[in-house]
Amino acid sequence: MGDYVALFTGQGSQFVGMGSELYEASPAAREVMDEAEAALPGLKALCFEGPAEELTLTVNQQPTVLAVDVAVFRASGAAAPQAGAGHSLGEYAALVVAGSLDFATAVLLVRARAQSMQEAVPAGTGGMVVLLKGDLEEAKAAAAEATAGICDLANVNCPGQYVLSGETSAMQEILDRFGRRARLLPVSVPFHSTMLTDAGAEFAKVLDDTPFEDPAFPIVCNVDAIAVTTGAAARDALKRQFAGSVLWQQSIEHLLEQGYRRFREFGPKSTLERMVKAIAKERGDEVETT
Repeated sequence: MGDYVALFTGQGSQFVGMGSELYEASPAAREVMDEAEAALPGLKALCFEGPAEELTLTVNQQPTVLAVDVAVFRASGAAAPQAGAGHSLGEYAALVVAGSLDFATAVLLVRARAQSMQEAVPAGTGGMVVLLKGDLEEAKAAAAEATAGICDLANVNCPGQYVLSGETSAMQEILDRFGRRARLLPVSVPFHSTMLTDAGAEFAKVLDDTPFEDPAFPIVCNVDAIAVTTGAAARDALKRQFAGSVLWQQSIEHLLEQGYRRFREFGPKSTLERMVKAIAKERGDEVETT
């Protein structure tokens, strides 16, 4: 077992061409991508050729990023990590690598997850805004004080980066209030918002019908920022993650408190390394990231 924590990227790490060079160079990656293609025909073409507007759609982005996350890990030849975590969608990849969730099943599962999310909120009625250069208490207060509509704290990414999610009217209120410190994200779904609560309850039934094994190593779940060590706990965490906050900063803090200092990121491109470094810096911890 390797002396590191495996981190898996989520949405936002995709790009046209992702996985194509790896597919040609690595038999292990090729096997993963071919299995994903068998489960969801057309997936490889979306990854390798796009177009970008199709790849960006959450119903396509979720299964393609999951496939590349797993392919990058398999191609690396890395030993099994001591622990793992994934950012939102990436938690599914972490569970696949840990042997808790069958890969082909996971590809179809996250496609269903994405469809449930997209269909839950009519286009143009929900969105997300990232707040920069503030602190967590300010972000919590901004969500609580919004009056124009539903506004939830969706992502606690790292010091100075927090994401709010909810109704379009509330997102505009946040943009007006914070000016240059707030940026509208290019998404059509208010991910990790209470606007998805009903859809989450329906998706929970899909998860109940999905087999989960005990993971081979602990997976720190987004919604609680603690490690799950059984299949039942992993399933329960994913149910609540659907419309719950991604506590990424707290998840990394938990791992640091457990003594972990080496982190390896797996995915189409690096999106988590900088967050880990920022979290560790605020705590006064030195970490190694790759």
